[in-house]
Amino acid sequence: MENCDVTIVGGGSAGLAALKHLSSLGKQAILLEAGKEIGSKNVSGGILYSKKSNNGKIYNVEDIYGESFLTEYPYERKITKYILNATSKDKVFSIDLTESHNYQTNFGYSVLLNKLNSWFAQEAQNAAERLGGGIITGVHVRALKWEEKRSKIIVQTDELEEFETKVVIAADGVNSEIAEMANAREKFSPSELYQGVKVLVKLPEKIIEERFEINNSEEGAAHLFAGDVSLNLIGGGFLYTNRDSLSIGGVYHYDSLLENPIEPAEIVNSMLKNPLISELIKDEVPIKEIDKTLSKEQQVRKSFAITKLLNNWNELRQLYYSHKLKEKSIADRKYSSEDEIKSKLDNLTKRLTDEYNIKFKTNYIELEYTTKLVPDGKRGRMKKPYHKNILFIGDAAGRGLFFGPRIEGLNVGMDDAARASIAVARSLDKNNFDSDYLGEFYTRLVEESPYTVDMKEIDKQYLNVILNSTRKRIPSNVLGLKHKLLFNLVSNDGLRNFFITMINKYGYTRLLSFIESEDVYFKVPIKIADKLGTLNTASYIPQIPTIQDRVAKLCYHEDNISHIKILDSSKNFLRKMVVLCPTKCYSLEGDEVILQHEGCIECGTCSKETEWRHPRGEKGVIFKYG
Repeated sequence: MENCDVTIVGGGSAGLAALKHLSSLGKQAILLEAGKEIGSKNVSGGILYSKKSNNGKIYNVEDIYGESFLTEYPYERKITKYILNATSKDKVFSIDLTESHNYQTNFGYSVLLNKLNSWFAQEAQNAAERLGGGIITGVHVRALKWEEKRSKIIVQTDELEEFETKVVIAADGVNSEIAEMANAREKFSPSELYQGVKVLVKLPEKIIEERFEINNSEEGAAHLFAGDVSLNLIGGGFLYTNRDSLSIGGVYHYDSLLENPIEPAEIVNSMLKNPLISELIKDEVPIKEIDKTLSKEQQVRKSFAITKLLNNWNELRQLYYSHKLKEKSIADRKYSSEDEIKSKLDNLTKRLTDEYNIKFKTNYIELEYTTKLVPDGKRGRMKKPYHKNILFIGDAAGRGLFFGPRIEGLNVGMDDAARASIAVARSLDKNNFDSDYLGEFYTRLVEESPYTVDMKEIDKQYLNVILNSTRKRIPSNVLGLKHKLLFNLVSNDGLRNFFITMINKYGYTRLLSFIESEDVYFKVPIKIADKLGTLNTASYIPQIPTIQDRVAKLCYHEDNISHIKILDSSKNFLRKMVVLCPTKCYSLEGDEVILQHEGCIECGTCSKETEWRHPRGEKGVIFKYG
């Protein structure tokens, strides 16, 4: 039987960081990823942070991958503006929270995970190969067995012969099958989860900079939204600028969704319909129409000709609005100047209009629709993130960080990965994989992480930064009596610090239902927007795709074997899945809930009351952007 020292399950940012850091410590490891390619199963909002803290060491992306991360540029834009928007119908009131974004932050970059994790994988693979390790894609772990006397784990997969390993690092996400196989924890409850939904919107690079008043191609903006765009749910929306696209969506408490089921697509649609957002995303979109009076042969020929010209138009337009692409094309003497590119683009636009009757209308272009569950570390983090010689990191250990406008996950998982690597390297050196040596040491390292401190306590300084930003802009007299009294109370430094000290001492999780409430997420923001907001008007009505259109754009390698099994179709939970499944995989036939798994995007929304597995290797959805 083949054997290896360490097996990492899951090729997301956390798993790849574990492989890279273990290799840096001189330890052999392999990483198993179910997707056909690294990044094809990963989804994020998302912003990757590098943090600093007065509470101890944080292992950041540049600590794990070195300065090449900053010089080779596998990310999108550095976020230099961070804005909170309160909405009420056509009115928006905006507060600059850039100071809170910069709090204990070295940098924050908007990212697309297919691109980012592909770069991480190359770096990790190069380091691991030198020690006889590496990455194996298209492999789904089916089962684990323990050889107790030898402290070994036998790993069984759908694709490989079984093999032995000394340690497993579980980085297989919020719906961790490793945790279920090992009985390491229960499935996360709805109160311990958020559901995130996102669309990626195409928009040329220079237009993004003009719309968001960004100085150059290196900088970006992040917007958060609260108020009526929340559709009476506990959570809020986001909009992040990428290089030549926008990530738009929302993150909502899963139990709030179960209490008030709303189709995930409607959550993101609510964002897209807001006049402020619809004006930010609008673009010039060509509409192809073929004369149906022509013969079939003529229609096909004309369609091919138009498609070819439109592809040229899109490429030329992207080139014209991209700083680096335009500079390179001129440097390579493909074009002599920016004016020449613009002239060719104008001529092609005229030809499409005059010869082929192409109409250019104002709309927006969606590239990809995604959803995922996100763990709330305040409620759901594993207090002991191990089981025997298995260590859990990132989402698999329930370690998302959410506090008001502070939303972090990728960097938390990478910090976990470094700590797990240190614990594993120590155990390999001593050939001791007992729980009280490996697991307890890793737990101690995780408890020392500043991120864990932030999950257990309210950071007084961070709260001060947010309050300072908001009370400069919001006079207390716009609030009702209850909220005015509360606002005045928390604005008093002495009283606030006293109460936060007491709350932290006795556990602030008891107050989360008060902090994360209807008042905070939509009632008060609506009131503020009504009284202080600016009226926004939209110049067009966005033509929003249907769920069917969105799913049709996704890429699948379909499996004839479903990775989900309904256990009890009579359960009320599954009836709610008819609404809450983001791609409409569930339907009602009479009184029975039916599953069609082919359109599944593997978000795990239904996993609580089903037998849920990740698909077999290379099967299922393949995200192009993530």
